[in-house]
Amino acid sequence: MTLYKFLKTQKKNQRKMWSILLDPDKINLHNFNELLENINRAKPDLLFVGGSFISAKTLSDLVKKLKKHCKLPVILFPGSPTQITHHADALLLLSLISGRNAEYLIGKHVEAAPILYHSGLEVIPTGYLLIENGKSTSVEYISNTKPIPRNKTDIALATALAGEMLGMKMLYLEAGSGAKKPVPLNMISTISKHSRLPLIVGGGIKTKTRMVQAWGAGADLVVVGTAFEKDDFFKNIT
Repeated sequence: MTLYKFLKTQKKNQRKMWSILLDPDKINLHNFNELLENINRAKPDLLFVGGSFISAKTLSDLVKKLKKHCKLPVILFPGSPTQITHHADALLLLSLISGRNAEYLIGKHVEAAPILYHSGLEVIPTGYLLIENGKSTSVEYISNTKPIPRNKTDIALATALAGEMLGMKMLYLEAGSGAKKPVPLNMISTISKHSRLPLIVGGGIKTKTRMVQAWGAGADLVVVGTAFEKDDFFKNIT
């Protein structure tokens, strides 16, 4: 079974999942055993690996160690065409459909396509929607795009539906790394009710309570990054 079929089956059976997002730039491989211990303690369903500035070698070294010592699926969450390694299980081919920068709608994908074609990776086309969170984010700055205002659920829904109609296989609502405010629950709920695609939600998920709320609103997979890095996720368990 492909990873995408697994995710679709989980959605069909209403089995909620969560993933840790690991940024190789913020990880010291000399402390890998501690990282592995924290992952095992957290018990996520999947691992996402990616960031804004990482090199291909840094990425590959981390993914190889994860695959050697951890049984969880490893999915690449690339910030650029150079962030690809065949050692992972799959890659989210992100199209920033909330923006109007052609480089992040198709340009970067053209650069990555020959590499992906020969990589053997499972490629999952994913509509990526950046949602306003109260502060500027790395994604906003690097992509030179504006996020969808957090009170414009109608625009977010129309964008999500357009992505589905264009053939995206998943949707990702992103508030951004270290977001002040997570994606609004009513936005998650509205998109979940009208789209058949697996729905990923990330950014600003700082507690398990907030993760459960996102699940309840309709998220199929919740991504936790900064809170895991700071160990806040374990401290805020109520």
